[in-house]
Amino acid sequence: MGIRVGAVPFTVVSHVLAIAASFLVLVWCIHYRGGLAFEATNKSLIFNIHPVLMLIGFIILGGEAIISYKAFPLSKEVKKVVHLTLHFFALILGIVGVYAAFKYHNESSIANLYSLHSWIGIGVICLYGIQWIFGFVLFFYPGGVAAVRAESLPWHVFFGLFVHILAIATAILGFLEKLTFLETGGLSKYGSEAFLVNFTAIVTVLFGGFIVLTAVSPAPVADDFSYSAI
Repeated sequence: MGIRVGAVPFTVVSHVLAIAASFLVLVWCIHYRGGLAFEATNKSLIFNIHPVLMLIGFIILGGEAIISYKAFPLSKEVKKVVHLTLHFFALILGIVGVYAAFKYHNESSIANLYSLHSWIGIGVICLYGIQWIFGFVLFFYPGGVAAVRAESLPWHVFFGLFVHILAIATAILGFLEKLTFLETGGLSKYGSEAFLVNFTAIVTVLFGGFIVLTAVSPAPVADDFSYSAI
């Protein structure tokens, strides 16, 4: 007889990893990189907004939105509003994070969209926006007919997880790109800052993994939830 593991333990680990990743990226950008600013003579401070908003605002908040159906003891309708709201703010903060990267490049006379990280990142933001609009129109307002919702729901869940995994992969590419920059700038790949960046990347991957585990695990109350994102 198999052991049926519910979603609750995975949601707890996801929250812990979210806090850890948030702390690490803030330590990196504030302690090692000098802080955050939209306007500064030191243009690196503008760039620092990018990893903070993309990780905390986009990936972590987006991940919390995915597991919101299984993380909160609320009614299904309330969970739907929480799910859509968290995804909306994740999208907005992701857009601001992308803007910060473009602003940094433009003010530093650096070419835009020269890396695989940037190409996939733009694609992820676009797919995320499309996914949110699709979910809002079909499952919230004005809402599709029951048969269409039932048929579309598995695809909505699949693409939601796919975009989240793609966002994690994009973040790892970004960390790798920054490590390469640090190395060419004379910082040893085995220095404390590089160690912190690598550890942040590992925690981010673990967070993404536990988000997926939570999404595919049985809900605490069977009649209150069918899929991870509707």
